[in-house]
Amino acid sequence: MRLKDKRIAVTGATGFLGRYIVDALQARGAHVIGVVRNPDRVPELRERGVELRRADLTDCAALANGFAGADAVVSNAALFSIRKLATLNRRNWEEHQRTNIQGTRNVLDAVRDAQIKRVVQVSSVAVYRTRSGTIDEDTPQLSARDRPNPINAYALSKALSEQLAWQLAREYGLDLTTVRPCGIYGAFDPNFTGVVKWLLSWPASIVPSWLGLPLVYAGDVAEAVALALEKPIAIGQAYNVTGDDHTFWEFAEAWREAGGATPWWWLPLPAPFRQSFDHRRVTRDLGWRNRPYVDGLRETFALEAATR
Repeated sequence: MRLKDKRIAVTGATGFLGRYIVDALQARGAHVIGVVRNPDRVPELRERGVELRRADLTDCAALANGFAGADAVVSNAALFSIRKLATLNRRNWEEHQRTNIQGTRNVLDAVRDAQIKRVVQVSSVAVYRTRSGTIDEDTPQLSARDRPNPINAYALSKALSEQLAWQLAREYGLDLTTVRPCGIYGAFDPNFTGVVKWLLSWPASIVPSWLGLPLVYAGDVAEAVALALEKPIAIGQAYNVTGDDHTFWEFAEAWREAGGATPWWWLPLPAPFRQSFDHRRVTRDLGWRNRPYVDGLRETFALEAATR
């Protein structure tokens, strides 16, 4: 689908990744409809021509009104918070279930009611059951057989929400693609990037030296979403949209090279854990590439500086 002049509805358009998705779609000439809980959160989106419509993930009728007239929907809004991941209580699972699982049902029901066929869902590599070896798109996922607990709330909710999306896509005759990013960094990120800023802001800090942790720039995830909408081969596919096999130490060095604040003294902390993802499918099908850390971080710092 050529995106120029197409109307693309994006849930969570005012959030961290959502703003990058808006950029990628507008760069292709699309008219973006931000379907969001609080349209006043990022007023500059309106100034850039984004049409903002109010709808909460809990309100199927409002979502359907928000999607009205769109050619496709990007289901991006979800609950993810490092602070909440550290909150070990029953309510944590209930919030993830309500937002990520029931919210997905409401979005797909609204897509059907708005008579739209094309959907791209932003999922996560958290859906996979294993954390060892090289993980491809066919690696087994968490499932309804897994017992929810405060620690696995996000991962299990994302697995169940993606599985629900595929089920409803079959029932409703929707053309679905899911993209599964790994840890995302970028401008205005309160989670991973915010934690790294805090870690590297001290005069002296401990930095994991052997921690194999692939990371992906938010702008590259947004490119994958746009490419999935453009290319028919993506219909019916799931894609790992992930970084290459680098260590956190390499990310910290790229942070310094890109101009980020870093400690004058670093203590390497051996952390012999490595996670690896196979993203050859998205590269082959969509021609997607992830940029080097230093390039993504330079753009991150430039975007943040431009808003000060």
